[in-house]
Amino acid sequence: MKRERIHSAGPSITEAEVAAVTDAARNGWYSNFRDCLTAFEKEFCEYTGAKYAIATSSCTTALHLGAAALGLGEGDEVIVPDMTWIATVSALMYEGVKPVFVDIDPDSWTIDPDKIRAAITPRTKAIVPVDMYGHPSDYDAIRKICDEFGLILYADSAPAVGSLYKGKSTAMYADAACYSFQGAKMMATGEGGIFVTNNEELFKRAEFLVDDGRDESERTFWIKEIGFHYRMANLLAALGRAQLARIEELVEIKRNQYRMYHERLGSIPGIKMFLEKDGCRVNSAYPSMVLEGEFATDRDGLRKELRARKIDTRPTFPHVSAYPMFETVDSKVAKHIATNGINLPTPAYIDEEDADLICDNIKDILGV
Repeated sequence: MKRERIHSAGPSITEAEVAAVTDAARNGWYSNFRDCLTAFEKEFCEYTGAKYAIATSSCTTALHLGAAALGLGEGDEVIVPDMTWIATVSALMYEGVKPVFVDIDPDSWTIDPDKIRAAITPRTKAIVPVDMYGHPSDYDAIRKICDEFGLILYADSAPAVGSLYKGKSTAMYADAACYSFQGAKMMATGEGGIFVTNNEELFKRAEFLVDDGRDESERTFWIKEIGFHYRMANLLAALGRAQLARIEELVEIKRNQYRMYHERLGSIPGIKMFLEKDGCRVNSAYPSMVLEGEFATDRDGLRKELRARKIDTRPTFPHVSAYPMFETVDSKVAKHIATNGINLPTPAYIDEEDADLICDNIKDILGV
């Protein structure tokens, strides 16, 4: 694809994906209308180790489906990190849940387990860690707290396809987890998500809700309860299958990009790179850094000038409690990273020459 600039993110699409979608477009109808979807769910379970999966139209719908299936609702409090994409929180609030914000770890940018206990009240029902930018949360520590207080562990693993915690997928540590296949994620279907669990009862409840609360065992199109229309399209599932077949290749592409950035920027005083903690494999979906020194410009100035030089970046997410619908929490780490953090370009086509161009421009703009 001809490009006039370096994009902030984008997938790796090969002839394998084109062939899979073409085949689904030609043949994925009539009796085959759900073949790709069923196969994708099965293959995703095999990859993650989960027993059950439901592919959805987005990760937001997956998160909402799980919240409803778990029985989270009015009067419940759920602990979430104060840095994440808003969908983590909005999907819970669709069910009337109150989010309780907790600060994040300065290295992994995931929820800080040491800050969780102080946020627990008699109304707390669940903890929703977020595998921020593909770094697994500290699941051992969070599971210990959940077991002690009888809480649900519901993982937002949206950016973490291919990430591992102690050799296993993040899905294996939570009561349920959700992943995203949005176009900027590790593997892409354009839009799409998936809900996974090892709990058969929870799966059956979610399976009932995802198809509009329909119970055809009683009569055709009989709606037994108000549900949701959240299933992934068969065409998207075909694309998902082709991407999943290449997942280790895709993870290696992203991890190599992180290596290229770290080699060029990681030793500069005042620049702190997003780290990979011991026992974790980060998929490096979003190589990131934080400006912590005195430079010629700040994060926003850097991004503006890079864009003028045809290099797109993204700021790290704002800390969620800063949004006008919430009461701001004094999350010092989340606020610092939200103000000074930057996602470096991660389109799949980035190579060593691109990395030189990007990093040379960053150093020039910062004056180092």
